[in-house]
Amino acid sequence: MCGVAGWVDYSRNVAQHRDIAQAMTDTMARRGPDAEGLWTAEHAALGHRRLSVIDLEGGCQPMVAGDPSAPRAVLTYSGETYNFQELRAQLRSLGHEFRTRSDTEVVLRAYLEWGPDFVTRLEGIYAFAVWDVQRQELLLVRDRMGVKPLYYAPTPDGVLFGSEPKAILAHPDFQAVLDADGLRDILSVAKVPGHAVFRGMREVPPGCTVRVTRSGAVEQRYWQLRVAEHTDTLDRTVATVREMLETIVAQQMVADVPLCTLLSGGLDSSSLTALAARISRDKGMGRIRSCSVGDHDAVREDGTPVNEDHLYARLLAEHVGSDHSELPLKAPDLLDPALRASVLDAYDLPIAKGDEHASLHLLFGLVREHSTVALSGECGDEVFGGYNWQRKPEWVLSSTFPWVQEGRAAYQGNDVIFAPDLLAKLDLAAYERDCHSTAVAEIDAADHISDPTEARFREVTYLALTRHAQVLFDRKDRMSMACGLEVRVPFADHRLVEYTFNVPWAMKSFDGREKSLLRAAMKDLLPEAVAQRIKTPYPSIGDDSYNRVLRERLADVVRTPESPLAPLFSADLKRAVAERGAAALEQGMSRAALETALQLHEWLYSHDVRIAL
Repeated sequence: MCGVAGWVDYSRNVAQHRDIAQAMTDTMARRGPDAEGLWTAEHAALGHRRLSVIDLEGGCQPMVAGDPSAPRAVLTYSGETYNFQELRAQLRSLGHEFRTRSDTEVVLRAYLEWGPDFVTRLEGIYAFAVWDVQRQELLLVRDRMGVKPLYYAPTPDGVLFGSEPKAILAHPDFQAVLDADGLRDILSVAKVPGHAVFRGMREVPPGCTVRVTRSGAVEQRYWQLRVAEHTDTLDRTVATVREMLETIVAQQMVADVPLCTLLSGGLDSSSLTALAARISRDKGMGRIRSCSVGDHDAVREDGTPVNEDHLYARLLAEHVGSDHSELPLKAPDLLDPALRASVLDAYDLPIAKGDEHASLHLLFGLVREHSTVALSGECGDEVFGGYNWQRKPEWVLSSTFPWVQEGRAAYQGNDVIFAPDLLAKLDLAAYERDCHSTAVAEIDAADHISDPTEARFREVTYLALTRHAQVLFDRKDRMSMACGLEVRVPFADHRLVEYTFNVPWAMKSFDGREKSLLRAAMKDLLPEAVAQRIKTPYPSIGDDSYNRVLRERLADVVRTPESPLAPLFSADLKRAVAERGAAALEQGMSRAALETALQLHEWLYSHDVRIAL
């Protein structure tokens, strides 16, 4: 999937500061372990680290169009354009000649042919930058759903950009600062598109481009989900979902390197694995590989496994004949300081679910031993309505993000950890309300749907796809790319998202269950036990010993006057910890709050972040 980095400055000769551009590019090494490249000119530097997936010999970057001594445009590209073969044929008919088999060259040639509007022709997951040498303009592009990341920081005379914040942080002119808005984002449980936590830095929003000229940087949206009427019958809808998934999965299996599926044993990943296995068999590609994760030894008081995912994963693997691998995890593995530091380094930001991120990091490291590309069931719940907060009225009809309403208790503890005056300044409740109102206003569902309940279900689907899914995409991208593994997400294909978005809720839940359309579309390929399985959440450590270690570590931080968090801690918390130690953190303290505070402490140190509240 690769890593990109770059720097545009209209006021100085960037080529004379190649060492800075190289340092920015070097931060992307884990995203692209196979090759590197750096192109410089007077006002632009584009860097690239490559994970070779398609055309291993010919897809080197940055890629230059035209005579190298007088180039027309230069591209540094991360991602996969799944319809590149169709676009290549179209461009050839228009007179373009190709030197490689890569999708990268197709993207570059498409820009030359159609200009900035070429992005509407791309199907895939991508984040890239094109420097137009003749126009002296930079175009930053991010895929419609925001599966692949792209950050940028406007400067007085240009821009810095990269696949991850660390590329921008490597530039000496950018200072890592956490202000009140950034802290609100960290402590909130709803990601705001475009926000990047660091002051002065932004993410290119999903479905947007950023055009950088001497006049500055301008964001422009090229894709947006819109409310529309769904006219297909239920049978036609189920058939269409199946047809679309068959096409999408086949497209996403194209690779010149080993490929596998991430198999949890749930409906989403099982559906993808079953389809991939059938496609692989039909095309004579051999047996598909599949991988799962789970704590095989943890049991409840009655002796049943806490995490039964691996049992269903085995059942599906046997049913479709995949070569299956498992990674058992224990709480001590996920508390390893070196692993946690690696996760933070990969993510560049504090996170609230340390065990989930750490387990994915370990899983992807195992997967990378035999595969370079993996298919994941991420976004299946958001698309087909798999979460309880997408279905149950008490959460759907709330006036906020429904997953927040459902799981608020799982995040309690901020009022214990942080000083009252700080919390009053942040006013997280108002921030949450404002973010929710802004989000639902983007589609004006009530103006298009007369039934207020149906309109709210459409809003919740929109929130799931544009806010909730973004957190999951970030997690999957950072943990996989830290291991040099490319993860593809078929359920996030924009064609499937567009089609299912406007399916009425009664049709999406026609059998009274979650993910009714997907279950109906895939039932002939799945064992009955898997097809009828009730959704279970991503496996997390249930052993309280994990929380106990977190409390002990946070107590040590609270007792450390030199901690950068010391000025933010509640005076009551400091007194309680001084008197009772880690026991002071047992009541009213969620795992998420413990994880976030510990991550904040480590992040402020490791990333040399200055607090400016």
